Amino acid sequence: MVAGDRAWVGSSVPRREDSRLLSGRGRFVANTFVPGMGYAAFARSSVARARLVAVDTSQALAHPGVTAVLLASDLATVAPGSLIPTLYAGAPGAPVRLLAGGDVRYVGEPVALVVADDPYAAADGADLVDIEYDPLQPVVDFETAGASTVVVNPERGSNVAATSKHSDPSCDEAMRRADRVVTATVRQQRQANAPMEPRGVVAAWEPGPSLVAYVSTQNPHEVRQVLARAFALPQAAVRVLKGDVGGGFGQKFLLLSEEIAVVAGARLTGRALKWIEARQENLTSATHARADLVTASVALDGQGTMLAMDVDHVEDVGAVPMGGSGGAGASVVTRFTGPYTIPALSWRTTAVHTNTCRRGAYRAPWMMETTAREQLVDEAARQLGMDPLELRRRNVIQSGDQPFRSPGGMVIDGVTLAECLDEAAKVIDYSGFRSRQAELRRADRYQGLGISLFFEPQGSVAAIRAESATVRLDPDGTVSVAVGSGNHGQGLETTIAQVVADQLGLDMEAVRVHDGDTNSTPFGNGTGGSRSGPILTPAAVQAAATLRQRILGIASHHLEAAVEDLRLGRGEVFVLGTPSRSVVFATIGQLASAGAAALPPEVEANLHVTATYRMPGPVFSNACHMSICEVDVDTGTVKLLRYVVTEDCGSIINPRIVEGQISGGVAQGIGGALYEQVVYDEDGNPLTATFVDYTIPGFTEVPSIEYHHVAAAGDPGEPPDPLYKGVGESGAIGAPSCVANAVADALAPFGVGIIDPPITPAAVRVAMDRAQDGRAAPTIS
Repeated sequence: MVAGDRAWVGSSVPRREDSRLLSGRGRFVANTFVPGMGYAAFARSSVARARLVAVDTSQALAHPGVTAVLLASDLATVAPGSLIPTLYAGAPGAPVRLLAGGDVRYVGEPVALVVADDPYAAADGADLVDIEYDPLQPVVDFETAGASTVVVNPERGSNVAATSKHSDPSCDEAMRRADRVVTATVRQQRQANAPMEPRGVVAAWEPGPSLVAYVSTQNPHEVRQVLARAFALPQAAVRVLKGDVGGGFGQKFLLLSEEIAVVAGARLTGRALKWIEARQENLTSATHARADLVTASVALDGQGTMLAMDVDHVEDVGAVPMGGSGGAGASVVTRFTGPYTIPALSWRTTAVHTNTCRRGAYRAPWMMETTAREQLVDEAARQLGMDPLELRRRNVIQSGDQPFRSPGGMVIDGVTLAECLDEAAKVIDYSGFRSRQAELRRADRYQGLGISLFFEPQGSVAAIRAESATVRLDPDGTVSVAVGSGNHGQGLETTIAQVVADQLGLDMEAVRVHDGDTNSTPFGNGTGGSRSGPILTPAAVQAAATLRQRILGIASHHLEAAVEDLRLGRGEVFVLGTPSRSVVFATIGQLASAGAAALPPEVEANLHVTATYRMPGPVFSNACHMSICEVDVDTGTVKLLRYVVTEDCGSIINPRIVEGQISGGVAQGIGGALYEQVVYDEDGNPLTATFVDYTIPGFTEVPSIEYHHVAAAGDPGEPPDPLYKGVGESGAIGAPSCVANAVADALAPFGVGIIDPPITPAAVRVAMDRAQDGRAAPTIS
């Protein structure tokens, strides 16, 4: 094992995290205790929209164990600064409030913070806060909210949180001269992130003042920045600690109002406070996502070439998003043409407020572009009488087309879209399935095959297109790596150790990776947007490469040999051709620490290296999903039989972790297609507050996933290549449309096309009844 060899990269070594997580030794916020700590709970609004007439805290304060009940006016005295996330600083948006004051704007909005000596007394106290409302008519339907005269946020004057449009005259011309224009409306229902571990915080103030906050977060350095601004503290006075995190899926990328409120409560009460979010709170009051409506048209010539697309998009951002509009509409519409060589695009996108829980990021927040586009492509194939695979093959971006500038302005390069499409068709035996499908239909069995083709951009947000890593050789010969990211299930303790071990010619067991402490890690922009592979990993590689050169410099002095004659391997430096002349890493570490004074000035003794990688521009993973389902047309039940993923995510560090990331995303996408939905009644009351009502897929609902990795041809280039691309969002992007297209394909003999999700048995039966009544035909001109 010699430095630079790929001894560890490419190997499916077990995740280091799993040994402690699976044995009950995880270090979560709920496991954190501070002497004298109190417990917090929130009294929340039970009305979607109302004026607050009075908040009576007397019964709560009289309850045994309750020590304080705090209102909005109390918290404002200690948190005078901005609550807005760094990314959205200066962006217009609804006013972010720690607690509601004057009015409430959604069911679950926090109104009072109750502090008690134990969590049970805090919860009881929250139930005893008596809130008097003057109810007002809420806005619940986002499809009509933009035109409503009832305004969710009076400060904004309108329910339109953001809107933009682009009209391309060539798109209009293409629509006019096309042989066929197919229009489809695609809805995506509101969903919840539902992480295994809900949110949590322990806040402890110290003299100075200074603050220590233990937070379940994807982004510890961002938490530090927000808390420093909110409480008018220098960042050096704020320490954020993140232990293990039981999932986030975007919900924990930004710090939300409740966590800041708990920190303010700790300041006011003079004691450390702990808040662990209950599952009902998480499902109704944390963040929601995915509530979208798209009406899109595609213009085609007689051979099936796509000439243009036009898309109209509306999204529900809830009452009070945490900064800016809270939406992803710009990404949805500008990426809408996706993997196809479509030359023209016109679009409109609008984000609207409703009296519902705020919208937040959820694994690929922009994925509606794939969900809607891929169903539109299948609808076009049905209307043309063309096979949906053939339609995609005629329009897919080929390797020779790259770099390809999409009409939305994105330069797409380094993708293997056509290759992934062909590989998926081969693996699933596409032509064989079509023959079997015809035979099954003659036997009154209805199977369908769905396709979803897409790319996954990383680094599209230029402001966070950098990441740092510190690599240090310790005097005992082991290596420590510190990263500023927010590992929460991605396996970074393992993958970063793999790339560093290869750079230094070490056994992986000699490398330890640390994150989550803002006092001992370099600044990082958090883990989200599949950015760890393409941005964080090169930083670790660069730091390790610099450390390797410094180790060689010290060894050269010690062994009296030229650097170019030295090699690293097995935790030592040896002379090429004379391996008996060697020095172990532990000796190097001691020479650079206790023995540093004896080294000559030209030998660098600092074996503590920090590197920052600045990504020059976006990179793209890409994939094709194909699934086969069977629909029981009598009951409407959908059963998934096969699921194939062909994926290009660059050089693979750990295949097992890559496939784990894909499978988690696919499971969530299947949930979105078939099971999950946040439901409100007409008064704005959430009806899906527990997992009894909010159905997430289990082991029996997710088929075994077949993984096939496709790599781009050619030399990967100079360092920091090989290119490590992200894959964290891929499964969630492709699965909803893949499953939906499979169901529509199965039901094609009945004239059923696109079905609004979730595609429950009842939804299938309704769609079949409507199709038989002649009410399901798409708009065609």
